[in-house]
Amino acid sequence: MSQAAPTHDPNKLGRAAEPNPDGPAPKRVVVSYGFWIFLLSDFILFACFFAGYAVLKDATAGGPSGKDLFELNLVKAETALLLLSSFACGMAGIATLARDMRWFQIAMAVTGLFGAGFLALEAYEFLHLIGEGHGPGRSAFLSAFFALVGCHGLHVLLGMLWLATMMAQAWAKGFREDILRRILCFSLFWHALDIIWVALFTMVYLMGMRG
Repeated sequence: MSQAAPTHDPNKLGRAAEPNPDGPAPKRVVVSYGFWIFLLSDFILFACFFAGYAVLKDATAGGPSGKDLFELNLVKAETALLLLSSFACGMAGIATLARDMRWFQIAMAVTGLFGAGFLALEAYEFLHLIGEGHGPGRSAFLSAFFALVGCHGLHVLLGMLWLATMMAQAWAKGFREDILRRILCFSLFWHALDIIWVALFTMVYLMGMRG
């Protein structure tokens, strides 16, 4: 009685036994891979803004520097709100794994409220600076500051619109596979904004206050 020939399996570690091993990757993998590429491109964008700010931070044109303008207590409050929103977003992820719609909606709503508080404080900071004549046209330093911080704020605003969309889609369609993929992508995006803000808080505000 002849034995079946062994399956040729170079470096596939047994995956040759799976149906259609050389076929297209699952959609979950494709979506995750594509979204990570998007996040990396966003990190590159912010790296350019950070580099521009590092070059121009001393180009005050005889005007005030960050040490003269920044209100550290205000920025600490912004940071606390954004970090709390990230925590709430993590709670939404746990609720998603548990397929608990009620707690998912609550956690996402709390995430949005903290995000809205962050944007409100940032808008106050910008309007206060502009009202005192320290707008982006005052110096290259302020142009770089408004560009960097404003770009992050715009991302948070877009993230909140995405958040509202995910809440509505999950409520209307439930935890379908495509909805779960979108929730995962949103969570990655929101946590990435936290990482960028920590770098921004350190480089722009903390180091700026030192002069």
